[in-house]
Amino acid sequence: MHDTRDVVIVGGGHNGLTAAAYLALAGKRVTVLERLDHVGGAAVSAQAFEGVDARLSRYSYLVSLLPASIIRDLRLDITLARRRYSSYTPEPGTDRGLLVDNADLPATAAALGADSAAWQEFYSGTARLARSLFPTVTEPLLTRTEARTALGDDRLWRDLVEAPIGATIAGAFTSDLVRGVVLTDAIIGTFAPNVDETLAGNRCLLYHVIGGGTGDWDVPIGGMGAVTGELARAARLAGAEIVTGAEVTGITPDGEVTYRAGDDERAIAATWVLVGIAPLELARLMGESAEPPEGAQVKVNLLVKRLPRLKDSAVDPVAAFGGTFHINEGWSQLDAAYDTAARGEIPGPLPCEIYCHSLTDPSILSPELRASGAQTLTVFGLHTPHRLLTEANNDEMRTLLERAVLDSLDSVLAEPIEPLLLEDASGRPTIETKTTLDLEHALHMPGGNIFHGPLSWPFAENDARLASPAERWGVATAHSRILMCGAGAQRGGAVSGIGGHNAAMAVLEAS
Repeated sequence: MHDTRDVVIVGGGHNGLTAAAYLALAGKRVTVLERLDHVGGAAVSAQAFEGVDARLSRYSYLVSLLPASIIRDLRLDITLARRRYSSYTPEPGTDRGLLVDNADLPATAAALGADSAAWQEFYSGTARLARSLFPTVTEPLLTRTEARTALGDDRLWRDLVEAPIGATIAGAFTSDLVRGVVLTDAIIGTFAPNVDETLAGNRCLLYHVIGGGTGDWDVPIGGMGAVTGELARAARLAGAEIVTGAEVTGITPDGEVTYRAGDDERAIAATWVLVGIAPLELARLMGESAEPPEGAQVKVNLLVKRLPRLKDSAVDPVAAFGGTFHINEGWSQLDAAYDTAARGEIPGPLPCEIYCHSLTDPSILSPELRASGAQTLTVFGLHTPHRLLTEANNDEMRTLLERAVLDSLDSVLAEPIEPLLLEDASGRPTIETKTTLDLEHALHMPGGNIFHGPLSWPFAENDARLASPAERWGVATAHSRILMCGAGAQRGGAVSGIGGHNAAMAVLEAS
C-alpha cells in the first residue's frame, strides 16, 4: 500500500522549496524528495576548501529574478545587497579599462566616450522592457501580442525581441569593447554566435535585464545558501515534509513516484507531481526520450590572499572587482572564441567574468580571513560547450580549462594570480574548477546546462494552447498531473523561485 500525498515535489532546489511552501501554506499535504543529503540544488553555499572557513556560493552566484512578492508571501528573511559598480572591462592590448560606476554617471559617460548616448538609450530601453514584463512573470502567461502591447514600443520590441540581439548591439554601438560588454548578457550559459538567427541570445539577454523590473543583479548576504535555507525554513514551517537522500527512480503519468532511500525502495501516490529537475531527467524517469541540452561554461572558485593589482593603475581593484569584471570579452574576442569552440577547441584567450562576493558580503569569510584581506573570486568562463567533454577526457579538460581561465586572468593583471592563492589544510591551492560534466554529475543538470534546457520567452505564442491552468502558468508537461516547477518551466532559469511559484498557482487553480 502506497503512501499518499496531495503533492510530491521531485527535487529540493530553490524552486521545489518555493512550490512546497506555497502549497503547504494552502493546506496541501506536500512531500519534497531530494536526491542529495541537503536541499538547495545549485543555489547553495559550501566550504569548498578543506579547513578554510569561507562559504562560497558554489554554483549560482547572484540574485536578480527573485520577485519581491515571493519574499513577502513566504516571509523570507533575505537581504540582497546592491553593488555600486556595474562592471569593469580591461581594453585588450592597453593598460586602460572601462569602469561602469552606477554612483558616478558623469565618470561612466566619460569612460564610454562616443558610445555614452547609445548606452543610455539601450539600457533605457531594457528598463522599459523590464517594467512591462517582469510584473507578469508571477501571473498567467501573456500572449506575444499582449506582451508587445504592454511594452507599447514597436521599435524597441523589434530591436530586443524580433531582430537578432547581436545585430541590434552592433548597430547601436561603435566600440568593440562596449559591444562585447553588452553582448555578454546574451551568451552567459548559451553557446551562440554574436549574431544569432535563432534568437537564443535574445532570450538569454531578456532574462538578464528584466529582473526586479530594473535588471540589477544583487549579492545575497550570507551566500546563496542563505536564500535556500530560508525557503526550506518557510516550507517546513508551513507543514511540508522534506526528505533528503531520496533518489527518485520512476514517475508514472498517474502520479506514482518511486524512490530509493538508503537500501529501501519506496513509493508515494500523489494527485500532483511537480518536478524541479531538468526536462531530460523527467523524460528518463518516465521512460521517455528528449533532446539533450548543452551547457557552455566552466566555473572556477578561488580564494586569494588579496585582490590582484591591475595593469590599469587609474582604477582601484576594489572598484574593478566590485561589480562584474569582464575579461577578454570584446566583441571580436567573443566572436573568435565562439568560432574556436565550434571547431572543438578551447578558446584562447578564454572570455571570462569574475564576481567578488566577499567585497559586498564579508560575512561569508571568517573574521580571521577578513582581517587578513582575503577575498573570494568566482569565475564564469564562456564558450566552453559541453561537446568538448567526454567521460574519458573530463579530468584532462578540467585541468586545461582551469589553465585557460588562469591565463585569461593573468593577461589583464599586473601580477600573476596563482601566487595569491591561499592553501587549504592539506597544502593545496584554494582553487576549484567545475566543468559542464562535473555539473551533470553533481547536480544532474544534463549537459551542464544551467538553465536545464533552452530558455523560452516569458510569454506564450499567439497560437499556444492555454486551456488548462498548467498551460496558462507555463508549467505543463505532456501529462496532466505532472508539472514543471524548476528552471525547465517556461519562465525558469536563474535563482528566481518563479517556476516553483507558478507550478503552485497552477495546482491551486486546478484544485
